[in-house]
Amino acid sequence: MQFSGKNVLITGASKGIGAEIARTLAGFGLKVWINYRSKPEIANTLKEEIESKGGKAAVIAFDATDEEAFIKALNLIKDSDGELSYLVNNAGITNDKLALRMSIDDFSSVIDANLKSCFIGCREALKIMSRQRHGSVVNIASIVGEKGNPGQTNYAASKGGMIAMTKSFALESGSRNVRFNVVTPGFIKTDMTAGLSEEVRNEYVKNIPLSRLGKPEEIANAVAFLLSDYSTYITGEVLKVNGGLYM
Repeated sequence: MQFSGKNVLITGASKGIGAEIARTLAGFGLKVWINYRSKPEIANTLKEEIESKGGKAAVIAFDATDEEAFIKALNLIKDSDGELSYLVNNAGITNDKLALRMSIDDFSSVIDANLKSCFIGCREALKIMSRQRHGSVVNIASIVGEKGNPGQTNYAASKGGMIAMTKSFALESGSRNVRFNVVTPGFIKTDMTAGLSEEVRNEYVKNIPLSRLGKPEEIANAVAFLLSDYSTYITGEVLKVNGGLYM
């Protein structure tokens, strides 16, 4: 995989899919900025792991829903490295319950954590990347944002909004040689799916043509492709990584 830039910020990168994206991109020679909101020990352990394998990594703490903190972090990265080449908006939460029982706070908290944070990152990255005349952003949405899911009205709205928003950013940024794309994971082996009962997991797998859950590294490889020079004529696209569960 070839990259014209040299660094990447990944929000929500200390564990799960975000951590695997950091490992993969570091393996391709990028300096990875590992964002976390709490538990610095987890982020620092990942940094040490990447560096022990010859990669470059830095840890940066901020709440992705805090506009001022996000802007400050992006400027710090640009001042430190001389550029911001790539951004992966991965930070997000769930707060599941049936819509009839969902409060406005339940809804808004997920919209803020998932969609608002993504908007801030995209907007501010575009400002920097426009001046560079180079850059690529990948937003991590979800299969739920494409097809919906019972008990996840808030999550579906946030991820569906992310897909539509990404396309709009792609339309606005193409003339500046900045690309925006989305990856929509299906059911992936993470801490979240590990909490499911075997019966529930088996029910999901029955509907997946590839007959298994996905691996975090399969999401990371899709992200790497969309950031890389191998996809320089791709923008505004949604790359489904779901084993065929939703085509």
